[in-house]
Amino acid sequence: MTNMIRLHTFNGGIHPAENKEQSTRTPIRQSSMPDELVLPLHQHIGAAAKPLVAAGERVLKGQMIAEADGFVSVPVHAPTSGTVVAVEPRNVPHASGLQADCIVIRPDGADEWVEHKGLCAQLGVAHLDDISPRQLTEHIRNCGIAGMGGAGFPTAVKLNKGKSDIHTLILNGAECEPYITADDMLMRERAADVVKGAQILLHIVGAKRCLIGIEDNKPEAVAALNQALVEINEQHHIDVVAIPTKYPSGGEKQLIKILTGEEVPAGGIPASLGIVCQNVGTTAAIYRAVEFGEPLISRIATVTGDAVRTPGNFDVLLGTPVNHLLAQAGYQPQKRERVIMGGPMMGFALPSLDLPLTKTSNCLLAPSEKELPANDVAMACIRCGMCAQACPMELLPQQLYWFSKSQEFNKAEQHNIFDCIECGACSYVCPSEIPLVQYYRFAKGAIREERAAQAKSEKARLRFEERQARQEREAEEKEAKRKARAEAAAAAQTAKPAAAADTSATAAPAAADAELEKLMKQLDAAQSAQAKSKEKLEAARADESMADKIPVFEAAIAKTQDKIKELAKQIAAAKKAAKAAAEAPVPAAGEAPLTATDKGDPNSPERLKRKWETAQARLDTALARLEQAKAEGLDTVAALQDGIDKQQARVDEAKAAYDAAVNGDAPAAPALSADEQAALIDGINKKILAQQDRVAKMQERHDMAKAEGLDTVDALALGVQKQLDKLQQLQQELAAAQASANNGAN
Repeated sequence: MTNMIRLHTFNGGIHPAENKEQSTRTPIRQSSMPDELVLPLHQHIGAAAKPLVAAGERVLKGQMIAEADGFVSVPVHAPTSGTVVAVEPRNVPHASGLQADCIVIRPDGADEWVEHKGLCAQLGVAHLDDISPRQLTEHIRNCGIAGMGGAGFPTAVKLNKGKSDIHTLILNGAECEPYITADDMLMRERAADVVKGAQILLHIVGAKRCLIGIEDNKPEAVAALNQALVEINEQHHIDVVAIPTKYPSGGEKQLIKILTGEEVPAGGIPASLGIVCQNVGTTAAIYRAVEFGEPLISRIATVTGDAVRTPGNFDVLLGTPVNHLLAQAGYQPQKRERVIMGGPMMGFALPSLDLPLTKTSNCLLAPSEKELPANDVAMACIRCGMCAQACPMELLPQQLYWFSKSQEFNKAEQHNIFDCIECGACSYVCPSEIPLVQYYRFAKGAIREERAAQAKSEKARLRFEERQARQEREAEEKEAKRKARAEAAAAAQTAKPAAAADTSATAAPAAADAELEKLMKQLDAAQSAQAKSKEKLEAARADESMADKIPVFEAAIAKTQDKIKELAKQIAAAKKAAKAAAEAPVPAAGEAPLTATDKGDPNSPERLKRKWETAQARLDTALARLEQAKAEGLDTVAALQDGIDKQQARVDEAKAAYDAAVNGDAPAAPALSADEQAALIDGINKKILAQQDRVAKMQERHDMAKAEGLDTVDALALGVQKQLDKLQQLQQELAAAQASANNGAN
């Protein structure tokens, strides 16, 4: 029943010609099945759904073919049974004619339903009160229900009240846009569905009252709803309220103001006032989903205008092509063909007629040129102020127009352009026929793009700052570790004398052994180098093209020979020192440790024998692999034979070293001729000059780092000292070579 409820009004508004009687003369008609259904994955505000099917699959009516992707998203279901023809980009209903991913289904005519049942049957409960609001909301989401009277906001998100205390549920049946009668006919013929859907919504949001707002130009709808309330015994909980006919009373904020007197704040939502608002078409779809388990696969759409012979309302499957539905209403193309999706105030002209109907497609308006003339040329603004008087949001349309046209988007935003509901009232009353709403849409889009770019830039800035902070932190940690290592090294250097003083006399023989082993390794390397140099010298003497390299090889042989002699002397001294260290008495407790001239004899016959045996074992293994490769006919035989030759040389060298250690002799070094001595001395002089240059460059780098206060001063100082040590070693080699040459001359 319509109770006595105090009504309010909102600022502005207009009274355009209604033109609704053309499409209300006949009952709702069932649209026929098209040859192809095109279902966009993005039919709502938020993220597009993700497809669950591929081309070639057969689907059943009501089957989920695309799942929600994120919180603000809803799934898509098959309107009928058939075969998926493609999942591809197709043109979708939009003023720009853009494309979006769509699922294309070819109906098979069977119209076979997927298994479905109501939520009470699914959960095994007897009554709606036994189902929690969360379960109901999730079921509504899974059934793909989005707002059917506006921009298509996902219903489940709107019903997620959070911490808000909802006291009033408002069902929007105003349908103030001219020509459109889809909701009017729904309320007339399916009033019970609307009332039962209202009961479900009251249970979900926990509101104490429900108001159904309907413009007073729809008396049949008001009567049908009141009758349904009596039949369902809800006349004391739900009120049908007839409100004055004025455009845009069907706007959410305007309807709330009319019914409650409260205003939704700028940038706010009705839930902040304790109010939830839903369209009557959405409410009926919720009832069908909860009671029968039917997802949103069809809707009522108005087809009207002078270009159709039999205007009316059709219950049409989602995805049905526009031209298919127009044909059923007797569409007669005009010279300047124009079909508008939506009403004349907020709709947009379709770029083509092969586009599909979606969940928000409530009307197809096909007017004649006389009925709805196209405004091709706008005149200059005469500053009459009529747009400001008509604006229901109490904005300043004229200023917003100037700011949008001159692309002063900051000023447009300061003048609350985002509070504009794009109702078109300002454009309707403009005597200059300026398309004001188009300017506002352009400005909003540009501002959103600018915000997105700023957000992206801010994100990049944060990433850069975090990277800089991380690098600074890593540098500090690295510096701290370096200082810790330096302190530890200094402490170890300080502790060396004390550790040496406490070392037992048994360390002397071990040190002597280590020194002797080191000398023997150097001798092995020198002998190997000498052998290679001799091979290269022989090759150079045999090849005339390499004659210029003969002095170089001879000098290298002479240098190596001197080194072998020196090593032989050092090895003899090391053996004596090792023997002396082994025979030295152990100092008493508290006495100073005994000194030795050598660090021990690790190149003992036992160790050299083990080295020889290890080399022989590796040679045996290589021989076994060679035999196996030959037996299997592998192409690695040549490589293995080369490796065996090298390993045999190592075995011979190890055996020679062992024999020398057992006999106490060093390998004899061949005497150098006077020319070889001269070449050796010349080569050492060249190395000394090059090394002096390295020392100078390293010293220059050290001095520069010290002058600039760099952290690399200590490291460069060590480098300078290392280069000086090499220079000193070369100078010692030169002196030894010169002495050897003088002895040979004498």
